[in-house]
Amino acid sequence: MQTRPSERYRSWLVGELVLVSVLALGTVLLAAAGRLDGYSLPNARIALDTAAALVASIVAVLTATRFLVEGRGMDLLLTGGFLAIGVGTFAFAVAPVLAGSELGAVESWAVIGAGLFGAVLIAFAPYVTRKTARRRRAIVAMVVFVALALVGSWLDARLLDLSLDAVGPGSARSPAVVVAYGIVAVLYLIAAIGFGLRYRRQGRDLDSWLTLALTLVVFADLHYVLAPFRSSAYVLPSDLLRILAFAVLLAGVWRAIGDAEFGRAVAEERARVARDIHDGLAQYLFALSAQISMLESGAELEQILPRLKHAATAAQQEAQFAVLALSSAAGSAPFDAALRRYIEFLVADGMLEVDVEIDPGVALAFRIVQEGLANARRHAGAEQAEVSIMHSGGRRVVRVSDNGTGIMGDDPGAGQGMKNMRSRAASIQGVFSLRSSPGKGTSIEVVLRPA
Repeated sequence: MQTRPSERYRSWLVGELVLVSVLALGTVLLAAAGRLDGYSLPNARIALDTAAALVASIVAVLTATRFLVEGRGMDLLLTGGFLAIGVGTFAFAVAPVLAGSELGAVESWAVIGAGLFGAVLIAFAPYVTRKTARRRRAIVAMVVFVALALVGSWLDARLLDLSLDAVGPGSARSPAVVVAYGIVAVLYLIAAIGFGLRYRRQGRDLDSWLTLALTLVVFADLHYVLAPFRSSAYVLPSDLLRILAFAVLLAGVWRAIGDAEFGRAVAEERARVARDIHDGLAQYLFALSAQISMLESGAELEQILPRLKHAATAAQQEAQFAVLALSSAAGSAPFDAALRRYIEFLVADGMLEVDVEIDPGVALAFRIVQEGLANARRHAGAEQAEVSIMHSGGRRVVRVSDNGTGIMGDDPGAGQGMKNMRSRAASIQGVFSLRSSPGKGTSIEVVLRPA
């Protein structure tokens, strides 16, 4: 039984409230026990900063990929925000330590500045609904914008020369640090609320993952507010929360990209089916209309009737093919099941026998196979055909062969079918090849890149 969206949202909201309660209780207990200052673990500190920089950068790449697929402004802002955090953390917190330097006030403030800039972009992301068509240009502009912001963060840190904690845990806290991390926590809270509201309205899984991750980040920054000490030698509880948040983000964005790619593939296949209906079914219906017009003009019924029967049968077949193709394009049936249904329909009248061998791990738009079998039946007069879809040498290979008359130069229908197959193969980045000779049948092969 499927869960209704409202019930799903309520279950998620209860889980979110439980998480907030647990994190709040944990924060209170750590503060009461004086454990928010953390521990002196220099190697762990550099490992955590490196992991945070790496994961934030990966999330930026993944959200950029999703932006290139769907063009949503939200994904563009997420790309910029996580890119600023990832690159800023590596440049200002990791690189100096790897070079043998201590994390001084300038570097610490540069990291805070990069995090603040990234938080601003992320906070605006859930409230942006516009899409853009110039996606690559937008990505380049965002990367340049982030680079300028990071340079500005470094220059501001040097010019302002603000103080930081002097020695370590227990030393005097800088009010500026408290304010900075407080602002960052508020920005992430705004973002978490925004994505939570988006999830209630749209039910997208990515919004629920983002809300969960940002909730963890809010409490991580709250820990910094309560114990705002930053050093290249100390690990704070908030650092562990931040790493957990990035892991949640990574999982959520990865799943969202898979959904976006699937949606784009479905849209492209539906568009191809629409073109096929126009090129096939519509033409047969036009032929029917033309023959009926000839009857109305006084043509002999004996002459027109066979043509009407042929056009009606062909139109019926095209309609069946379109239904099967749309079923596959909509993702409502597995590829091999849709293809086998098509073949069952094709051979129902006993005019053609088809042997099928399909590797379950290989899937593609079956219109290539359909076109090859249609050519074998309609134009080559074949009695037998073979379909093979499998992995070979690390690639996906599709072969359709028949024992028909071969490709005849004066057969426009067969020639158009080959053009259609070449076009479809190119649209899915495949290499099309053909072997045929008069009286010896035809064999087509499409080699696709690894899935």
